[in-house]
Amino acid sequence: MSTFKALQVIEQDGRFVQQIVQRDLAELPAGDLLIRVHYSSLNYKDALSASGNRGVTRHYPHTPGIDAAGVVEQSSVAEFTAGDEVIVTGHDLGMNTSGGMAQYIRVPAAWVIKRPSGLSLREAMLLGTAGLTAGLCVEKLEQAGLTCDAGPVLVTGASGGVGSVAVALLAQLGYQVVASTGKTSQHDWLLSLGAQRILARSELEQGCEKALLKEQWAAAVDTVGGDILFNVVKALRYGASAACCGLTAGSQFQASVLPFILRGVNLLGVDSVELPLVVKASMWDKLSLQWKLTQLPQLAEEIGLDEVPQAIELLLAGQLQRRRLVRID
Repeated sequence: MSTFKALQVIEQDGRFVQQIVQRDLAELPAGDLLIRVHYSSLNYKDALSASGNRGVTRHYPHTPGIDAAGVVEQSSVAEFTAGDEVIVTGHDLGMNTSGGMAQYIRVPAAWVIKRPSGLSLREAMLLGTAGLTAGLCVEKLEQAGLTCDAGPVLVTGASGGVGSVAVALLAQLGYQVVASTGKTSQHDWLLSLGAQRILARSELEQGCEKALLKEQWAAAVDTVGGDILFNVVKALRYGASAACCGLTAGSQFQASVLPFILRGVNLLGVDSVELPLVVKASMWDKLSLQWKLTQLPQLAEEIGLDEVPQAIELLLAGQLQRRRLVRID
């Protein structure tokens, strides 16, 4: 088989159009492993790439998809053999390297981990980059001293991919979770994932002019950034930490040193893209074993590759309810 099905984004009269096409394997970039993709997942970065955001993808035509789970068909390295089931997330996949919204990818071995035994390929993509990032946030908070008896843990952007996994994971681990969202339609779903209370996003937007806010949070997972992030920092309890991993509300905020020098709080950055492979593999192992979510089936809805363009449109409009697992037939 020399051709394969792929979602391709092309620039046409100043517009970016998504279409399902047949591509040739020879068009894929050089790499150690040729992988038959079985599942991907839709992320906000994929939507940006598919809509022509040059900060994500420089050159078109392009196939997005920062996540992929599948089976090795060809390998030029000893670490992998044909038939190995593998996961690829982050690095340059789906950005400037042809991504997981296709039946095949070709990538360096340094981007690839073998599927942990506790997760199927489908389960791995129910989590995807969003689940990996959420796990890294929780792990970093625990490394900074967070324990289940510390008090309420806030998750901002809770109805999004990272936020919803963080809510489910924190709740399963025994934390008191407060989920913040601007989508009232998602309240019942977040409560079903384990949130004990829902906080309107508008409440977190108040108090930007103040240097400190009333101490509330024992910790926070922030997926939105902007002034909401610093309002969260200003309301952390003494010595508490916030893990920051997103910027949907903005990449900048008005800051003061006062929360840091008067309350000794911590702002922890979390990256899942260029993370060393050994660290990434360790988190996937944890998510497949002691942190395996009982709520996995509730985290995403499954769609086919031909349904991705409509899902991207909804995601960019802020109307997508839950994550999308993409089945690559």
